[in-house]
Amino acid sequence: MSRRLPPAAGQSARTACARALLRGGVAEKSGELVSAAVLAERVGWCADLVSAMTAGVLAGHWATCDVALLAGGVDAGGRRLPSQAWMALRRLGWTATAPAGVTVNDRIARMAQEQAGRLLRSAHWRAELTAGVLATWPADPLKRTAGEWDAVRAAIPGGRELPASVIKARTRQVAAFVRAQGRLPADVFELEGVPRAARMLVLAACDRQQATLWRSESDPGRALLRLQVPTRPDPRCYADWTWVACPITLPPTVPADAVLHLPTLRPRDGSVRADIAYTHLVPAARRAGHTIALGVDWGLSTLLTAGAARLHQGGRITALGAGARFRAAGVLAKQHRLRRLGEHLHAKTGHYQRLLDGCAPHPALGGKQARLAEESRRLSARRRHLNDALAWAAARWVVDQAIAAKVTVVYLEDLRSLEAAGMGRSLKTRLSQQVRGQIAGHIRHLAAESGIAVVSVPARNTSKHCPHCLSVLRHRKAPDRPTVAGWKWALCPGCGWQGDRDQGAWRRIAARGLTHQATTVTDRASGAMAIGSVVDQLEARAVITPPTPKTRRTDRSKTGPTRRRTPRPAPRRRRAPSPTRPTRRAGQRPEGHAHTGRTGLPRAAHRHQGVTTISTPTKRHRPRGAALGAGFHLHAHATPPRWAPPTPDATPDIGSLS
Repeated sequence: MSRRLPPAAGQSARTACARALLRGGVAEKSGELVSAAVLAERVGWCADLVSAMTAGVLAGHWATCDVALLAGGVDAGGRRLPSQAWMALRRLGWTATAPAGVTVNDRIARMAQEQAGRLLRSAHWRAELTAGVLATWPADPLKRTAGEWDAVRAAIPGGRELPASVIKARTRQVAAFVRAQGRLPADVFELEGVPRAARMLVLAACDRQQATLWRSESDPGRALLRLQVPTRPDPRCYADWTWVACPITLPPTVPADAVLHLPTLRPRDGSVRADIAYTHLVPAARRAGHTIALGVDWGLSTLLTAGAARLHQGGRITALGAGARFRAAGVLAKQHRLRRLGEHLHAKTGHYQRLLDGCAPHPALGGKQARLAEESRRLSARRRHLNDALAWAAARWVVDQAIAAKVTVVYLEDLRSLEAAGMGRSLKTRLSQQVRGQIAGHIRHLAAESGIAVVSVPARNTSKHCPHCLSVLRHRKAPDRPTVAGWKWALCPGCGWQGDRDQGAWRRIAARGLTHQATTVTDRASGAMAIGSVVDQLEARAVITPPTPKTRRTDRSKTGPTRRRTPRPAPRRRRAPSPTRPTRRAGQRPEGHAHTGRTGLPRAAHRHQGVTTISTPTKRHRPRGAALGAGFHLHAHATPPRWAPPTPDATPDIGSLS
């Protein structure tokens, strides 16, 4: 299905993906029920055939000339290649051949060609990057000079906007090849082997003769998928292929008016997961013309700090509220605990493998090595699921804050070039384990549903300069320790502003985005918006106007006698003294609001509330639930979305009336 929705004025068509599970089906020819296990087995047989055919195409065309020809978009006759990968491969004459003795239809070959074409097209960017690094190979791979950096960026297409971490990672990969082989590789195809073809069925490359997808008119939450699957792992004729109708329950995130497309099936762990693509209309996001923006700053323990700012007519920028925080210290602590356990299992598995390689076959040792490898795989899955949950929760919180503040743009700090050079081992590990890329992608995905633009803003000097006067801040340990050097609390020697480091950073990000919104560019391939560089003239106006302090207009000087007050020896609600406390729990409650039976203060009285109340506690924070594996939501603390501006007090302060 390739149906498209015509967008109206102020709308845009958005294509998203939802995950569903195939829980069985019905064989249309015989009418028998196909269980989920049998369906997963048959879809797995078909995926194995497609994977084998894809591997054959990749092995035959994994070369510089073939990849460059496919990425060039023009065939040998000068005609433009189609956008569909399988059609482009057929135009070039690159066919997918089935194994000997196996009968498949043309749609199975289409799926293999589509997957192979996508992998070959994605290798073109890596080939250009590697060619640029090899052409300007530095004298010292560990440290390039300024001239060498300019040369390598000029040799790479789009290298001026490319993060330095990407170039360094490719340089380390080439350096490892040089240490092993004693020479530079010729290209990326010698540096990297042929990629592995995944076990999946890309039904988007098929037509009605292989698969169809229909949505129920009476119940928009249900759909019916019909597809041909083999009845044996090596089908000998077309009679070994049968049609199976599989009902699908759509997730509630799929709109009722969305157009469904053929899914991608992934057999895994005895089940079949379907990635269903759908297209629906959403409000169009604007590139510029914003007056209210949400600035988002990254952190370590406090993962995200956000706040809203308003741009007035005269260019003045004011902050709306004090900001909000998304703290995930407990989740990150659990993540680090799983990482340490995974490193231990990986080291032990490698030790067993070295023992097996240097001795005769040992069944007991081989069994231990297999069990440890399986445990390591399961641990990696737990870490992956934890990262996904954290990324979706943080992205949902940011978008909820934006909707509550009624903003039209979210300015996100761009930390793609963040490097942990000169930092300790623990801090480097914490920075490398952050899921910023996933969170940023999920924020763009969720914000597009509400028509909110997400723009990346350069992170230079966002935490270094004051948000009100752009003076260089002095960072201290805590507000009650102004002489102890630290990084959490910021003091401005110019205007006297002081506050949390992250609270000042989101103000700088929001102000920079509002003043530089005319320089926002949109990537044609991905549609992501970003502000490329900082302009000094615009940066001088990117300041937050501090709120006007409230002045006291009422004269409180004494002009008459003081009103007589009746002395009360006891509270108004009780004229008699309290009875004595009984020896047992029963009896009359004595006066006062606090229960006398309480032996200690509540736990909240001992809790560290933040840097604005007391200094950093001396004892190390030990998240109770994370240490015991209590779960995710117990340790993700988010500020509720309250962004309503405070109502101004129009009445004068006339003092107390008592």
